[in-house]
Amino acid sequence: MEKVTTKTFLEMKRKGEKIAVLTSYDFPTAKIIESAGIEAIIVGDSAGNVFYGYDTTLPVTMEQMLSHVQAVSRAVKRPLVIADMPFLSYQISTPQAIENAGRFLKEGGAQAVKLEGGLEMIETVSKLVSVGIPVMGHIGLVPQSIHRFGGYKAQGREEASRKYLLDSAVALEQAGCFSMVLEGMVSKVAKEITERLKVPSIGIGAGAHCDGQVLVIYDMLGITPEFNPKYLRLYAHLGGEIQKAVEEYIRDVKSGEYPSEKESYH
Repeated sequence: MEKVTTKTFLEMKRKGEKIAVLTSYDFPTAKIIESAGIEAIIVGDSAGNVFYGYDTTLPVTMEQMLSHVQAVSRAVKRPLVIADMPFLSYQISTPQAIENAGRFLKEGGAQAVKLEGGLEMIETVSKLVSVGIPVMGHIGLVPQSIHRFGGYKAQGREEASRKYLLDSAVALEQAGCFSMVLEGMVSKVAKEITERLKVPSIGIGAGAHCDGQVLVIYDMLGITPEFNPKYLRLYAHLGGEIQKAVEEYIRDVKSGEYPSEKESYH
């Protein structure tokens, strides 16, 4: 079982082989998706929404993210583990970015980090790469800047937005990013970026032309039914199944059917 690395990503892009990525935050789920053959796991700051019930990703802390990264890293051997850098863990200064990114590799066991932003993040990305920290870029609809965008709106429809995204993608590649997430942008712009880059693009709400795709595992399994954006395909409906199982358990406990003699120690 050969370990997936940043070089694997580049080789898959060269061969035209699509890259399958999922976002996960915990040990048992990471083990399951590794067994299924996933190539990479992003330990996303979307844990803020999925695990902690925040309205945005902004409140998530370094310590929370480190805990999730450690859990996923302990669970898997083959997939590339990419740690998502939370809000204000890298924007304040380059030394701060290096220290926090380094913690994800040193303490968390990740093999790369992901950070949001385009042209404004080039110096930070370049410095991280120069000290040996692989970086995945993230442009388009970047959740940490949700208040600047005024909501979740697809990017790239206006020419100024298209130009910013394209210029950012090229600059991030030149700064050393081994890949980049394209989120919430019109598909023709994502296609243009993907064709321009030598490093792979990983789409989420960016159409079919990206080199790979990423979804949050809990979203695609139907565990977060209140979250249903246009790009999300449900591969299961586990939220309903879990509720059904819990209702059955409650009935069995209240009726005295659980535990049975067979399920008791003597």
